Amino acid sequence: MSNTVRYDDRTPRLFFLAAVVWAVVGMLVGVLIAAMLFLPGLNLAPYLTFGRLRPIHTNAVIFAFVGNMIFGGVYHSSQRLLKTRLFSDALSKIHFWGWQLLIVAAALAYVTGHTQAKEYAEAPWILDVVIALLWVVFAVNFFGTIAIRREKHLYVAIWFYIASIVAVAILHIGNSMAMPYSWLGSYSAYSGVKDALMQWWYGHNAVAFFLTTPYLGLMYYYLPKAAERPVFSYRLSIMHFWSLVFVYIWAGPHHLHYSAVPEWASTLGMLFSLILWMPSWGGMVNGLLTLRGAWNKLREDPILKFMVVAVTYYGMSTFEGPMMSIKSVNAVSHFTDWTIGHVHAGALGWNAFLSFGILYWIVPRLWKTELYSRRLATAHFWIGTIGLILYQVSMWVAGITQWAMWRAFEPDGRLTYPDFIETVTRIVPLYWVRLVAAIFFFTGVVLLVWNVFKTIRKAPAGFDEEPEVKAPPLVADLSAPGATTGPDTYDYAFYRFQHALRHGFHRILEGRTVTFTVLTTLALAVGSLVEAIPMFFDRDNVKEIASVKPYTPLEVLGRDIYTREGCYLCHSQLVRPFRYETERYGEYSKAGEYIYDHPFQWGSKRTGPDLHRVGGKYPSLWHVRHIQNPRSTTPGSVMPRYTHILTSTLDAREIGAKMRALRAVGVPYTDGEIEGAPAAIEAQAKAIAAEVEAQRGPRGLADKEIVALTAYLQRLGTDIRWKPVAPQEPLAPAPPPAPAAPAVAAAR
Repeated sequence: MSNTVRYDDRTPRLFFLAAVVWAVVGMLVGVLIAAMLFLPGLNLAPYLTFGRLRPIHTNAVIFAFVGNMIFGGVYHSSQRLLKTRLFSDALSKIHFWGWQLLIVAAALAYVTGHTQAKEYAEAPWILDVVIALLWVVFAVNFFGTIAIRREKHLYVAIWFYIASIVAVAILHIGNSMAMPYSWLGSYSAYSGVKDALMQWWYGHNAVAFFLTTPYLGLMYYYLPKAAERPVFSYRLSIMHFWSLVFVYIWAGPHHLHYSAVPEWASTLGMLFSLILWMPSWGGMVNGLLTLRGAWNKLREDPILKFMVVAVTYYGMSTFEGPMMSIKSVNAVSHFTDWTIGHVHAGALGWNAFLSFGILYWIVPRLWKTELYSRRLATAHFWIGTIGLILYQVSMWVAGITQWAMWRAFEPDGRLTYPDFIETVTRIVPLYWVRLVAAIFFFTGVVLLVWNVFKTIRKAPAGFDEEPEVKAPPLVADLSAPGATTGPDTYDYAFYRFQHALRHGFHRILEGRTVTFTVLTTLALAVGSLVEAIPMFFDRDNVKEIASVKPYTPLEVLGRDIYTREGCYLCHSQLVRPFRYETERYGEYSKAGEYIYDHPFQWGSKRTGPDLHRVGGKYPSLWHVRHIQNPRSTTPGSVMPRYTHILTSTLDAREIGAKMRALRAVGVPYTDGEIEGAPAAIEAQAKAIAAEVEAQRGPRGLADKEIVALTAYLQRLGTDIRWKPVAPQEPLAPAPPPAPAAPAVAAAR
């Protein structure tokens, strides 16, 4: 067996270059939508609006930029750690080109309005299938490489790669269960409360096992390489890995405090989120202390500067996250811009900064040259850091301001700011600060692109020749010249066992990939099953309400228009049991009200008011005017115009397929209702159009999309009886007190 290995560096090169390209795309769209959020004139309906571009921003940053960094880093480091070439050149090519085409296809789907309306999982169902297939390709290539390795010991980075691959597969498959009604359209297999629990089990753990654990693996490999120091503590890395893998999966329900989710589920999520702080900081400590003795190098090396800030932000984010999971703190942060600041602190401070440090370290080595400009990299570091801090502080202040204004009451018990728009206009200056911060950060990315481009231009001829290195065989060769034989020879297996015992049980486990992977899977599965089984098999957790009925066919079409335009990104449909919310919106939301919502529409950020009780609050003409020009009904509104909804003809051709798909996931439509859907749509649409005309609104809307959207909005919150909140009127002045009787009269 040859002791030389030719590494495949072409595949990592392609993934790292793709990561740079997608970083530019994702962050440029981020700058654009940061401006769109308070400058509505920048929205160009129907295709280039905030609601359709925001999923492009999040998916391009998470799955394109960060995803390509993960694949490039895993493929590059695994070969060095396992002392072997990647398992299959063909699988590597399929993985790379398939992933890039997938990203492009998803972006086209979003701008054309094809979405599943689930945050970070918006891709149409057919693309979910493609994601699963490409993940299998990645897994086979990775585990195949482990199978042919020449290094028995699996380094800590490999542990985190294994956990990431297994967990993402479980999360993606579990959350993506849907019933298709066309090649691009589907409805979630789960409804309401159950869908919310599944979505945030997925959403929180996508952060855990796509944005965190694989990057911890990259940290454990590239940080020691850049610092030229060994990892601080092997034992701490063991504790970090197993505690993180076991605890993280439980924490998702903390996103659903004060919602219609049962109290036990959100409390369990909170408790494990608090526990999560400790293993997370174990990783931060291990990373920072790896730099012991390298502080002089840190002052001069921009690569280490990026990495140190990244690890520090990992620690900060994993402290802030558990703190925000505490119910009393969550009551402040949820639905506000504080959450936006927290998410970007992790994505930009941890993922992006570590990526920048890795790119500045790896590009010169893969192209066999020197970095073009360390001064330019240092400038990138300071510009990016300023942008990062400005972004986070502006969102902290905006979030606290929103919460304080929402809950403010006058001494006489009335809301101080009854109109939601007052909180929106108050924080616009902070949105300008965020835009400046985003421009700063993006400028740093432009400097990175120029530095990488000039570095690659300096690459010598033949840089792409595959490096050949010497690697030891997996098992010691006792028949080699000089090896002793005979009865006095140590049995090699016994020697290996003694060696493993001296280094601990975990050393044995690291040599058994299948056992290690199975134990990792079990650690991941425990929390998921404990939370899911009671929710899905105990009917008491979601009590049905007899008055709640399925949506009419026209309302189904209207709801699809609502999700197509991304309305759920700015409006929630969840009234929490706080006095300031029930005073402003109405009765708090019940679990049984959502049993026919596929998917749920609770939202995670309020740029506009909650809509769960909006039905009947305004006449139909108000909704028509609001969609046509939001500022005509709400002066100061930052909502874009959606004039195309008033002119686009309502497409009801798929209503039969849609209702059959909904019936398949539990909505009790009868055959007669499905067959009569076209007539029902026509009758309800004509009634709404006539109502608009009677209110002196535009004519000829009976066949337009606006009637369907209006029907859906007018339905919200009307299935249960609750006392609507009357508009607040000024209280009549109190009568003046009667004059006091003179003292003499009092004496008489």
